[in-house]
Amino acid sequence: MENHQYPKLYFYRRIVQAKLYIDDHYGDSIDLNNIADEAWFSKFHFIRAFKNTYGKTPHQYLIYVRIEKAGELLKTGIPVSEVCYAVGFESLSSFSGLFKRVAGLSPSAYAAQQQNLQQQIKKSPLSFVPACFAEKSGWL
Repeated sequence: MENHQYPKLYFYRRIVQAKLYIDDHYGDSIDLNNIADEAWFSKFHFIRAFKNTYGKTPHQYLIYVRIEKAGELLKTGIPVSEVCYAVGFESLSSFSGLFKRVAGLSPSAYAAQQQNLQQQIKKSPLSFVPACFAEKSGWL
Protein backbone atom coordinates (compact mmCIF):
# COMPACT_ATOMS: atom_id res chain seq x y z
CA MET A 1 0.00 0.00 0.00
CA GLU A 2 1.26 3.45 -0.84
CA ASN A 3 1.86 5.93 1.95
CA HIS A 4 -0.57 8.58 0.69
CA GLN A 5 -3.49 6.11 0.85
CA TYR A 6 -3.01 5.27 4.50
CA PRO A 7 -4.61 8.48 5.78
CA LYS A 8 -7.64 7.94 3.50
CA LEU A 9 -8.03 4.33 4.66
CA TYR A 10 -7.63 5.39 8.28
CA PHE A 11 -10.19 8.16 7.76
CA TYR A 12 -12.82 5.77 6.36
CA ARG A 13 -12.19 3.17 9.04
CA ARG A 14 -12.90 5.79 11.69
CA ILE A 15 -16.14 6.82 9.96
CA VAL A 16 -17.24 3.19 9.65
CA GLN A 17 -16.35 2.64 13.33
CA ALA A 18 -18.65 5.53 14.26
CA LYS A 19 -21.48 4.09 12.14
CA LEU A 20 -21.05 0.70 13.79
CA TYR A 21 -21.11 2.45 17.18
CA ILE A 22 -24.50 3.94 16.27
CA ASP A 23 -25.74 0.55 15.05
CA ASP A 24 -24.70 -1.09 18.33
CA HIS A 25 -25.77 1.67 20.75
CA TYR A 26 -28.90 3.15 19.14
CA GLY A 27 -30.95 2.31 22.23
CA ASP A 28 -28.57 4.12 24.58
CA SER A 29 -28.55 7.80 25.38
CA ILE A 30 -25.90 8.76 22.82
CA ASP A 31 -25.28 12.11 21.22
CA LEU A 32 -23.03 13.69 18.65
CA ASN A 33 -20.17 14.05 21.13
CA ASN A 34 -20.19 10.31 21.89
CA ILE A 35 -20.28 9.40 18.23
CA ALA A 36 -17.60 11.88 17.16
CA ASP A 37 -15.38 10.69 20.02
CA GLU A 38 -15.74 7.15 18.69
CA ALA A 39 -14.36 8.35 15.34
CA TRP A 40 -11.65 10.47 17.03
CA PHE A 41 -12.67 13.59 15.07
CA SER A 42 -13.90 17.02 16.08
CA LYS A 43 -17.67 16.97 15.86
CA PHE A 44 -17.90 19.52 13.04
CA HIS A 45 -15.36 17.69 10.88
CA PHE A 46 -17.06 14.42 11.76
CA ILE A 47 -20.54 15.63 10.72
CA ARG A 48 -19.24 16.64 7.27
CA ALA A 49 -17.26 13.43 6.83
CA PHE A 50 -20.13 11.19 7.93
CA LYS A 51 -22.62 12.95 5.67
CA ASN A 52 -20.24 12.74 2.71
CA THR A 53 -19.82 9.02 3.33
CA TYR A 54 -23.38 7.95 4.21
CA GLY A 55 -25.57 10.74 2.80
CA LYS A 56 -27.02 11.53 6.23
CA THR A 57 -25.77 13.40 9.25
CA PRO A 58 -24.95 11.20 12.25
CA HIS A 59 -28.15 12.42 13.95
CA GLN A 60 -30.27 11.61 10.88
CA TYR A 61 -28.70 8.17 10.71
CA LEU A 62 -29.31 7.57 14.43
CA ILE A 63 -32.99 8.48 13.99
CA TYR A 64 -33.19 6.23 10.92
CA VAL A 65 -31.74 3.26 12.84
CA ARG A 66 -34.03 3.86 15.81
CA ILE A 67 -37.14 4.02 13.61
CA GLU A 68 -36.09 0.88 11.69
CA LYS A 69 -35.54 -1.02 14.97
CA ALA A 70 -38.82 0.30 16.32
CA GLY A 71 -40.62 -1.10 13.28
CA GLU A 72 -39.06 -4.50 13.88
CA LEU A 73 -40.11 -4.47 17.54
CA LEU A 74 -43.64 -3.25 16.78
CA LYS A 75 -44.10 -6.24 14.46
CA THR A 76 -43.59 -8.54 17.46
CA GLY A 77 -46.46 -7.03 19.44
CA ILE A 78 -44.40 -5.14 22.03
CA PRO A 79 -46.38 -2.14 23.33
CA VAL A 80 -45.58 1.23 21.72
CA SER A 81 -44.35 2.81 24.96
CA GLU A 82 -41.88 -0.04 25.57
CA VAL A 83 -40.62 0.17 21.99
CA CYS A 84 -40.17 3.93 22.30
CA TYR A 85 -37.82 3.64 25.26
CA ALA A 86 -36.12 0.45 24.01
CA VAL A 87 -34.89 2.21 20.87
CA GLY A 88 -33.56 5.24 22.72
CA PHE A 89 -36.31 7.85 22.57
CA GLU A 90 -37.06 9.72 25.76
CA SER A 91 -40.44 11.12 24.70
CA LEU A 92 -43.37 9.09 23.46
CA SER A 93 -44.78 12.07 21.56
CA SER A 94 -41.53 12.79 19.68
CA PHE A 95 -41.17 9.07 18.91
CA SER A 96 -44.74 8.85 17.61
CA GLY A 97 -44.35 11.97 15.47
CA LEU A 98 -41.06 10.85 13.94
CA PHE A 99 -42.33 7.32 13.36
CA LYS A 100 -45.45 8.60 11.62
CA ARG A 101 -43.39 10.95 9.45
CA VAL A 102 -41.07 8.12 8.37
CA ALA A 103 -43.48 5.16 8.19
CA GLY A 104 -46.64 7.03 7.20
CA LEU A 105 -48.56 5.53 10.13
CA SER A 106 -48.59 6.08 13.85
CA PRO A 107 -46.71 3.38 15.79
CA SER A 108 -49.96 1.84 17.07
CA ALA A 109 -51.53 1.82 13.57
CA TYR A 110 -48.32 0.28 12.17
CA ALA A 111 -48.34 -2.41 14.87
CA ALA A 112 -52.01 -3.20 14.17
CA GLN A 113 -51.32 -3.36 10.43
CA GLN A 114 -48.39 -5.73 10.97
CA GLN A 115 -50.39 -7.98 13.32
CA ASN A 116 -53.19 -8.12 10.74
CA LEU A 117 -50.68 -8.98 8.02
CA GLN A 118 -49.23 -11.79 10.15
CA GLN A 119 -52.73 -13.21 10.67
CA GLN A 120 -53.40 -13.09 6.92
CA ILE A 121 -50.10 -14.87 6.21
CA LYS A 122 -50.99 -17.63 8.68
CA LYS A 123 -54.46 -17.99 7.15
CA SER A 124 -53.35 -18.03 3.53
CA PRO A 125 -49.57 -18.27 3.16
CA LEU A 126 -49.60 -19.02 -0.57
CA SER A 127 -51.30 -15.72 -1.35
CA PHE A 128 -48.06 -14.01 -0.26
CA VAL A 129 -45.84 -16.09 -2.55
CA PRO A 130 -45.47 -14.89 -6.15
CA ALA A 131 -47.52 -17.17 -8.42
CA CYS A 132 -44.56 -17.85 -10.72
CA PHE A 133 -42.47 -19.08 -7.79
CA ALA A 134 -45.33 -21.15 -6.32
CA GLU A 135 -46.00 -22.73 -9.72
CA LYS A 136 -42.31 -23.48 -10.32
CA SER A 137 -42.10 -25.08 -6.87
CA GLY A 138 -45.19 -27.21 -7.55
CA TRP A 139 -47.34 -25.55 -4.92
CA LEU A 140 -50.18 -24.64 -7.27
